[in-house]
Amino acid sequence: MNFLAVSQFSADTQTIIYPVLKEELASQLAVIAEQTALPLAVLETEVKAEKAEITTFFSGEKRIYVLGLGSEANSHHLIKAFRTLIFKHKTKVGSQIGISLQNRPADWTEFVVNGIILGTYDFGLYKSDPKTPVALFEQGTVELLSAEVNPELIEKGKSIAETQLQLFTLLNAPSNFKTPQTLASWAMHSGEKYGYKVRVFDSGECHSLGLFALLAVGQGSKSEPEFIVMEYKGEGATQKVGLVGKGVTFDTGGISIKPSENMHLMKSDMGGAAAVLGAVEVAAKLKLPIHLIGIVPTTENSVDGESMKPGDVIQSYAGKTIEVTDTDAEGRLILADGLTYAVRNFKPDVLIDLATLTGSIIRTLGYHAAGLFTTSDLLGKKLKRAGERTGERLWRLPMWEDYADHLKSDNCRCSEFFGRAAFSGHSGC
Repeated sequence: MNFLAVSQFSADTQTIIYPVLKEELASQLAVIAEQTALPLAVLETEVKAEKAEITTFFSGEKRIYVLGLGSEANSHHLIKAFRTLIFKHKTKVGSQIGISLQNRPADWTEFVVNGIILGTYDFGLYKSDPKTPVALFEQGTVELLSAEVNPELIEKGKSIAETQLQLFTLLNAPSNFKTPQTLASWAMHSGEKYGYKVRVFDSGECHSLGLFALLAVGQGSKSEPEFIVMEYKGEGATQKVGLVGKGVTFDTGGISIKPSENMHLMKSDMGGAAAVLGAVEVAAKLKLPIHLIGIVPTTENSVDGESMKPGDVIQSYAGKTIEVTDTDAEGRLILADGLTYAVRNFKPDVLIDLATLTGSIIRTLGYHAAGLFTTSDLLGKKLKRAGERTGERLWRLPMWEDYADHLKSDNCRCSEFFGRAAFSGHSGC
């Protein structure tokens, strides 16, 4: 698929898309009527510009879409609107489409391009039925009509979307197509392609390093754990940011086994890892001026005679023992090793972990926000603002010291140590 900045649509354009904001509805419909020869009265009757509203018209041989954006046009709404339109109408739009971005902000270009490419994602990757070719995806052209179109923003939208599509595939892959070694291979290939450092420690090296919490979680699986360390240092970087992502490629819950009803969804328990892998690759692709450390402890949490059991006391990279009362709390164990490694070996200015730790967050916040825990008010505010801009909302939850009592163990001191360190604003490492 090619993207072109144009001053007018070509005669071959088969489909034209007009994104419309609700507060600009009257003026925008007048422009559409003038440019397409569609009756203004018909447009006014049919189009309300509600969020994600798609209204189809025909002018001669051309298909016209009026795409409602509602009252807001931030990056999230633009990406979602165009992604939805392309996904739902991919067989109808033809091989050459035009997007009217006249009098729109320059940064819309990136989000429109991103949304269009994401709309090409095929959820049926493992279906045996032959795929029907889509003209737009195979050899199509997208014309962007605006005096404000910036070719660099086109490339930025494409670069981010291409990485996202890879990670969609990785996230949705079943466990027999995705192991810790799959994630390690992805990171190595990406590092070679985009010029950043990647080091992968296999299970033997993990043992030598003392990553015992990660190894304990993975000891019930035939696929051995891996520990992935990525480092990108952009020119002019003044801040070092550490990202640690939970990479459990399948989570049965271990001996504390999960109910079978939704266990098949646990192939996506490496969502935090996917986010970290993607963030490092995109930073390198865009040559961002940041020093970024990405760490992914990755394993399966499976069940056999070697599996970690409730009541076991295990070691960790921090040198602290951990009493395991629920083997389905494996995410915080491998993150403990990952976070400790980041602090000891890289001393980042900011350290963030990303993980699918508990379904209780969904029961608390639904699917509209992720839970945020931090002792830093400044970092919390920055992350919240970033989430609002991108549509990845965050809701800060408390870390009251009263909760620390629930982390105490009768058999070891590590939980008390980690709890006290967390509530005092330290890493515990």
